[in-house]
Amino acid sequence: MASLKDIRKRIDSVKRTQKTTSAMKMVSAAKLRRSEDNIREATPYAVKLKSVVSSLSTRFDGVEQDTGFGRLFRSTGGKRTGVILVTSDRGLCGGFNANLSKALARQLAEEGVECAEFVILGRKGNDFFKRTNHTILENHTSTHPDEQVGLVRNIVSEFTKRFEENELDQVILAYNHFVSVISQEPLIEQLLPIKAPEVESVDEREIIFEPSPEDILETLLKKYVQNQVYVSWLDTIAGEHAARMTSMDAATKNAGEMIDKLQLHYNRSRQAAITSELIEIISGAESL
Repeated sequence: MASLKDIRKRIDSVKRTQKTTSAMKMVSAAKLRRSEDNIREATPYAVKLKSVVSSLSTRFDGVEQDTGFGRLFRSTGGKRTGVILVTSDRGLCGGFNANLSKALARQLAEEGVECAEFVILGRKGNDFFKRTNHTILENHTSTHPDEQVGLVRNIVSEFTKRFEENELDQVILAYNHFVSVISQEPLIEQLLPIKAPEVESVDEREIIFEPSPEDILETLLKKYVQNQVYVSWLDTIAGEHAARMTSMDAATKNAGEMIDKLQLHYNRSRQAAITSELIEIISGAESL
């Protein structure tokens, strides 16, 4: 049975842990607000870009898939796969990274992809897939926000070039979609070959383009793919902070419950010790 001193030390230790988890929760909450602001700022451009690409795609009848930007629509049905995986650098956020990595590994196995080529944003994804047969080309960690756009442009450009040169059959993007503070959804999407974005309505008006829709698409398609990766990165960052905030909130509550139980155990043990001492004193007095 633990002594009163040991129980007291245990209570103090859990209280220190509770203070740490509470502080981490508040830090994550502050970072989450900034991340949500970043998503809101990036959304108008992403929505407009998607709208323009959708509109142009509906007006473009057929595409030569062996020349120009048409190669980005080409589907070969092969299994040579490139993967852009977006995870976090740090843990303590529940199953945020593990759920996505397991879902991606399961999908690759179901599709019969034995050795995909990975570019991983975040340390946790690298920790998971470095133990598999897949090839990790690059792993970017602790990326400064000012460097994100340039890094995404370089990654997408390299994968796009290899896809156009028929070195890859498909490129997929895996990330966690930020739904709410308590919900983050693992998503695995096809980047290449490009699927024309869905539109709710088609503008049937006659529009004269200058330059031609083909020339505009050739420029916008690559920007569209780059924007998909960039927004997914912002999504993952917000989801990470939300998951960590939720996880630390649960840890703080669990620590509080543990402290209550330990304090109750301490009080009972202390009362038992006092009662035992009183009995000894009374017994000693009666024997005199």
